[in-house]
Amino acid sequence: MDPASIAASLVASQTAQFQMAVAAKFMKMNADSSQSVAQLLDAASQNATKAATAVGVGQNLDITV
Repeated sequence: MDPASIAASLVASQTAQFQMAVAAKFMKMNADSSQSVAQLLDAASQNATKAATAVGVGQNLDITV
């Protein structure tokens, strides 16, 4: 085999390996992001449930000074 073709195939192999690593990193970041968004929405839902008060609370508030 020609040394230039061997070198070219090694470079191509390393490039492909790098591209696969970058793609895997992006997939992991996307999965982590989706999980974070789901956790944030869950926490917001739980906080909204805790914040709910009884009917009529705060209706007769006197704010005059």
